Amino acid sequence: MRSQGLRIAFFGASLASAWWNGASMYYRGILRALHARGHHITCYEPALAGHPLQHAIPTPPWARVVVYPAEDTSGLERCLEQARGADVVVKASGGGVHDELLNHRVLELRSGRTQVVYWDLDAPVTLERLLREPGDSLRALVPLYDRILTQGGGDRVMLAYRDLGARDCVPVYSAVDPDVHYPVSMDPRFGYALALLEDRLPDLDSRVECFFLRAADLLPDKHFLLGGAGWADRPRPANVHYLGDLTPCEHNVVRGSARAVLDVSREGMARFGFSPTSHLFAAAGAGSCLVTDTWEGIELFLEPGRECLVARDGLEVAEAVLCLTDEGVRELGDAARRRVLAEHTYAHRAVQVEQVLGHTGRPSAPRELRV
Repeated sequence: MRSQGLRIAFFGASLASAWWNGASMYYRGILRALHARGHHITCYEPALAGHPLQHAIPTPPWARVVVYPAEDTSGLERCLEQARGADVVVKASGGGVHDELLNHRVLELRSGRTQVVYWDLDAPVTLERLLREPGDSLRALVPLYDRILTQGGGDRVMLAYRDLGARDCVPVYSAVDPDVHYPVSMDPRFGYALALLEDRLPDLDSRVECFFLRAADLLPDKHFLLGGAGWADRPRPANVHYLGDLTPCEHNVVRGSARAVLDVSREGMARFGFSPTSHLFAAAGAGSCLVTDTWEGIELFLEPGRECLVARDGLEVAEAVLCLTDEGVRELGDAARRRVLAEHTYAHRAVQVEQVLGHTGRPSAPRELRV
């Protein structure tokens, strides 16, 4: 691999909108950190209708964003041709449109100078599907990628992908971007006993019921806050205030104002373990007193009892809310923030990605992709 900065062509969901796009925080953190190390990033994303303007994120100065029409494949074909000759071509899962086509087409860009990577943001869910449906088109493509990167999953995910023929599989976990997630002054409007910020997804709904809504039922005198898209028609206890979907800039305020913040994993992620959410690191970066559902591997990221509290169900969440003292809230929040800043920033993840891609040169000024 050459010693100058890598030219990376990234095909994924929107970098410019957080609307129903939980991956945007992860994308932006890693790609921004890679740019800071001298690599040039071009992101290719579909133009999807229905993204409210209040969820738009300013076009970043650290990446070139190319938006292609979703109605047909002509714009996508032009983007694929532009990406030809990049050092690294990444196809991220869950692009939102033409995913199956892209899974195949990016492999045609492989050459002696170009490695092609599949980056799976939902590896446990993907693997359960591939094992359940042997005819899934992605299954035959796994051995053709130079490597598989995942947002989490630990040994179980790595071994499962290797059993499917992957040449290599490496988890690149979520992290905190200290310039985005940091402590802010408390806003009394959001001084709830417990806050949960999550978009509603099918494999999250029952766990939110178990850990959050059940805790609210058990503590009718405490006030709970629910934020995120999709929960408006979800029955909930009277002491749960639904704030609706939040803009990215409001997240720090809520996390810094609530007495405690709950993080809940999706079902597949909890089953596989070793899959910390982006929200977990965002809350730690904001200095929140963090309560998380239990899953294998949490101690690799935060130490239970010292940097976070871990609950097995809604009863234990309710007990945590009742037992927290003012001193305990401060100590847990401060300890979590120290830990993630020391070990789990996107700058740390960018170094790991460089190593996985075989890049050993010094960071340098990025070069432009061919247009």
